Amino acid sequence: MRMKHRIIAVLVLIGMVCAVIAGSKFEMTGASEELTGLSLFERKESIYFWYADENLADFINSAAVAFGEEHNVRVIPQLVSESEYIEAINDATLHSEQMPDAYLVSNDSLEKAYLAGLAAEVIDEKGICNGDHFSRGALSAVTYHDKKVAYPFYFDTTALVYNRTYLEMWLQQQATNTGAEQEEVEIPEQTADSEGTADDGEAGDAADTGEEVQDEEALALERARIEELLHTGIPQTIDDILYIANTFAVPEGVEGIMKWAVSDILYNYWIVGNYMIVGGDTGDQKTNINISNEQTIDCLEIYKALNQYFYIGADTVTYDSAIQDLIDGKIVFTVATTDVVRRLENAEENGELSYEYGITVMPDISDTLSSRSVSVTNAVAVNGYSRNRELADQFAAFLTGEYSGNLFARTGKIASCINANPADAYIDPFQAEYADSVPFPKMIATSNLWIQMEVLFSKLWNGEDAAELLDELSEQIQMQLGIAVG
Repeated sequence: MRMKHRIIAVLVLIGMVCAVIAGSKFEMTGASEELTGLSLFERKESIYFWYADENLADFINSAAVAFGEEHNVRVIPQLVSESEYIEAINDATLHSEQMPDAYLVSNDSLEKAYLAGLAAEVIDEKGICNGDHFSRGALSAVTYHDKKVAYPFYFDTTALVYNRTYLEMWLQQQATNTGAEQEEVEIPEQTADSEGTADDGEAGDAADTGEEVQDEEALALERARIEELLHTGIPQTIDDILYIANTFAVPEGVEGIMKWAVSDILYNYWIVGNYMIVGGDTGDQKTNINISNEQTIDCLEIYKALNQYFYIGADTVTYDSAIQDLIDGKIVFTVATTDVVRRLENAEENGELSYEYGITVMPDISDTLSSRSVSVTNAVAVNGYSRNRELADQFAAFLTGEYSGNLFARTGKIASCINANPADAYIDPFQAEYADSVPFPKMIATSNLWIQMEVLFSKLWNGEDAAELLDELSEQIQMQLGIAVG
C-alpha cells in the first residue's frame, strides 16, 4: 500500500514537474516568438525622412522600401505640414525620439538650417555631389560657404513655351509676303554725320570711322539674327518676339502674341538675373551685392516698354490663366515653369490641345544684354544631430542619385541629377536653363527679397522709374545685411 502511494506520489510529482516544464517551455517559446518578432523589427537601424509635398508620397515611399531592402534598414517617411517647416524640424530634433534624420528642403532655407545645425556638410561616400552628376546651377544651390550642405533633388526654373503651329504659319507668311523666299531683311540704312568740320582733324575722322565700323558690325549681327529667326522661328531675343508681333497676321481667335504672369517674380527674374547680384552665384556672400547698376537698369527699361506692346493686366493674368490661353490657342508665347511639361502632355492626351507646341530657353534681353533665370532647388539635407548620420547621408545620395531616374515619370518633377531624366525635347530646355540659372539667395537677411522684387516689378510695370526703384531696393537689402549705405 505504501508502495502504491509512493508510486502515485511519484507520478503526481512527475506530472507536476512536466507541467511546470511544459508551462515554462510554453512561456519561453511565446516570449521568444514575441521577442523574435520584435527583434526582426527593432534590430534594424531606422531613420526618419521628412517631406512636405504630398505629390511625392508614392515616390518617396517606394524609395524607402528599395533602400531598406538593399541595406537591411528601415526608412520611415513622414509627410508633414510645410508651415514653419524648419521650426518643426528643430522642435522634433530637440524633443522627439523620432527626429528627422534627413529631410527635403528648399535651397533658400539652407543657411537657416545649417546655422541651426540641422543641415550638415554631406559625407558623399559615393562621390556624386560633383559636376559629373549635377550642373553648376544645382551645385551652387546646395553650397554654403564652400561646403555642400545638401544633395540637389529636383528644381524649378523658367523657359519659353510657344505655339509651334502659329510660328510655322508666321514663317510661311514671311516667305510668301513678297513672293520671294530670299527676300532681303530690311535694316535701316546708316546716316553719315554731316556736322564734322575740317578742324576736327584726323582724330575726328578716326572716331567717325570707328563708329561706322561698330554700326556696320551691329547691323550685320542684327541681320544675321533676323535671318536665323526667319529660318527657325525660334526667338533668341526680346527683339525677335517684337519682330514677330509686328509682322504676324495672326489667325482668328489669337488674342495676343505673348502673355505671362507679370505679377510673379519667378516669371520675371530672367530679365535681371544676369546683372542684379544678391549674394553671388551661391546666394550666400553678404559682401557680394550689386543691385543698382547700368545693365540692370537697361534690362528693366526694356521690360517696362513691353507693357506698351502686350498690355498684360498684372491683376488679371495669372500663371494658370496664361498656360490655359496657350492651350486654347489664344497666345503664341508664354513664360512657364517645369510643371508645364506634364500639364501640356495631359492636355494633349485629353484632346484639349489642338496645336503643336515647343519649349526653348529664355530669350536674351537684347543683342548685348543676356537673360538669366532664377531657380529654386529642392534638396535633401542630413540633420547634423542625427544619431544615424552616415545612414541618412547614404539614403539622401540614393534618393537624389540612382533612384531619381523615374522621378519625372512618377511625379512630373524634373530631377537635378544630370543623367536621371530621359532625353526629351520639352525637358532638355529646362535643364539647360537650370544649368546656367542663379539660385534664389539662401541668406536669412534677404528672406523677403521675393516680395520686394515683386513690388519692384509691379511698380515698374505701372510706369515708375527703374533707376529709382533699384536704388531703393539696393539700400533696403544693404540695411538688412548690415552694410553701410552711402
